[in-house]
Amino acid sequence: MGALDRAWSPLAHDGTARSLVHALNPACRRELPWLSERCAPSGALDLVWSPLAHDGSARALVHALKLRGLTAAADLMAAQIAAGAPGGLLDAGVLVPVPGNPRKRRARGFDPAERIATALARRTGLRVQAVLRADRGAAAQVGAGRRQRLRRGGIGVAGAAPEQVTLVDDVRTTGATLDACARALKHAGTATVVAVTYTRTLG
Repeated sequence: MGALDRAWSPLAHDGTARSLVHALNPACRRELPWLSERCAPSGALDLVWSPLAHDGSARALVHALKLRGLTAAADLMAAQIAAGAPGGLLDAGVLVPVPGNPRKRRARGFDPAERIATALARRTGLRVQAVLRADRGAAAQVGAGRRQRLRRGGIGVAGAAPEQVTLVDDVRTTGATLDACARALKHAGTATVVAVTYTRTLG
């Protein structure tokens, strides 16, 4: 059984995901909206990459995770990211999930980006370090010792900034949130920031 088949198994046995199973079974994976783009710099990001367009079955999988709470979907997303990532993209540094809306996190009981990052860590051997926070305060705060609260575009860095970071999120739309995360990290001392997302909106 391949890595994608193992990742798919938990979803295949979930009775609430039957339509998703039909759309994403092994025979249909080749019909996913795969992108052929290479890694490229974008704004404050040194590199950014997404394997799939935010369309069809890929979009349905994102919705299954975020809207229906099928957390096993994160494992399949991570498997597809790891299987298709360009060489060297996931070889070093730490995985940092992009922080979501705190209210939505409380309502779901989990954070989608954090689930994808955790699943990706199991496949790459990289550590997850959740140092970013959605920071809606009016001013920057600097605490005692090593703790930092640095606001850049509504994103805060808590604790010491890692030297090399791979940001992880489910969808890339305008790229503004990823850019804000990269700027906050670099302001806090991170040298290199790349990003991977499961899908990317087109147009």
